[in-house]
Amino acid sequence: MLIFGMGYTASRLADRLREHGWRVTGIRRSVDAGSEILAFDDESAIRSALAEASHILSSVPPAGDVDPVLDLHGPAIAAAPAVWTGYLSSTGVYGDAKGAWVDESAPIGLGRRTARAQADEDWGGLRDDMRRFRLPGIYGPGRSAIDRVREGRAHRIDLPDQIFSRVHVDDIVTGVIASFEGPPGIYNLADDLPCAHNRVIELACDLAGTPWPPLQSLDAAGLSPMARGFYAENRRVANGRAKRLLGWAPRYPTYVEGLRACL
Repeated sequence: MLIFGMGYTASRLADRLREHGWRVTGIRRSVDAGSEILAFDDESAIRSALAEASHILSSVPPAGDVDPVLDLHGPAIAAAPAVWTGYLSSTGVYGDAKGAWVDESAPIGLGRRTARAQADEDWGGLRDDMRRFRLPGIYGPGRSAIDRVREGRAHRIDLPDQIFSRVHVDDIVTGVIASFEGPPGIYNLADDLPCAHNRVIELACDLAGTPWPPLQSLDAAGLSPMARGFYAENRRVANGRAKRLLGWAPRYPTYVEGLRACL
């Protein structure tokens, strides 16, 4: 497996694959001597790695309006002899659905993440064996609502009708691995219970033994523009296609099981 971008999710996948005897090579902008990590701009080393890889994955989001992996390595990836390719995308490509369910047939590119939607489409057209995984809010050990509560960064916003989906990082890992034997295409990997963000924060507080934060308006909470953008979109993400075609099922079907596991 050759992975562009060794962030939180991709590193978790790499660890799982290595546990099962895979050789995994990662690519990122900063590298340590002697590690199984290649520099992003080392085109010669990456061409050699692409020639050897049976599986290729990109977890790198667009930088501005450009997908840096496609921009620098797209033709080489398109020509590589791999039998499986994948791209970690985002359910943000669906934009605001006013709380309705969205599946993989829903239109994309109508929301705030137009660059991500374009990258999603470009990766889909790169190869016939491409799997695109559209991911909602990702959480897991060290990166969950429990951590935000303990660090004093959790908010409860007075938007009772705002609904979102999420997925535990380990369920992304099992979904990607399940796709090795499944057909190419687009897969939403999300849990089974979209719900209001406040419910997640309230359970995290209960598990951590701390009071709930006060209910606030968006303006009073003083959120960053990125955080405010999260509340601007409202949708429920359907995961039935991954279940039907990949035989995947989330180990953590709701935030309740997921947060308890993080604790």
